[in-house]
Amino acid sequence: MQYNDPRWKTLAGGYRQPYDPTPALRRLEAQIKPAETWEELWGELHHQGDVGEAAYASVPALVEIQKRNHSLGWNFYALVATIEIERHRTANPPIPGWLETSYREAWHALLSLALDDLASTSDRLVVQSALSVVALAKGETKLGALIAHLDESELDELVEDRCAWSDLFDVGRLTSR
Repeated sequence: MQYNDPRWKTLAGGYRQPYDPTPALRRLEAQIKPAETWEELWGELHHQGDVGEAAYASVPALVEIQKRNHSLGWNFYALVATIEIERHRTANPPIPGWLETSYREAWHALLSLALDDLASTSDRLVVQSALSVVALAKGETKLGALIAHLDESELDELVEDRCAWSDLFDVGRLTSR
């Protein structure tokens, strides 16, 4: 969907109000105030589990920006993962028919983008959010949601409870490469 497509102005955001993300997407593309722009996109496209058509339409646009710039970082993977996870909530609208093909194609491209970034990054947040995208792209929605939503303390608790981490593993050896 081109930025000049009039449908952008009719799409609902996470607050169920019209939200046109194209100005923010253009700023991301131009790398203008990225931190503020990500804050806007997070706030407007997703609100307490709610996503709308503007979120779905933003996914292909974000993928195209990432393909060209390779500089969107963890926010890119985390936001598209959140949108994909939340679109399955019964309260959220389905992807409009006119957008389905480009949304699916974007998710196909996301798998390659995430795998490329995983091969070259050591940024913990990029690793976690890209792994979530890989799981989601492979149809593993529960696994993708788990990876996306775990914070470090929850991960520590989980591996301690399930794997007896501190009893069985040498943490010093695990963190050194």
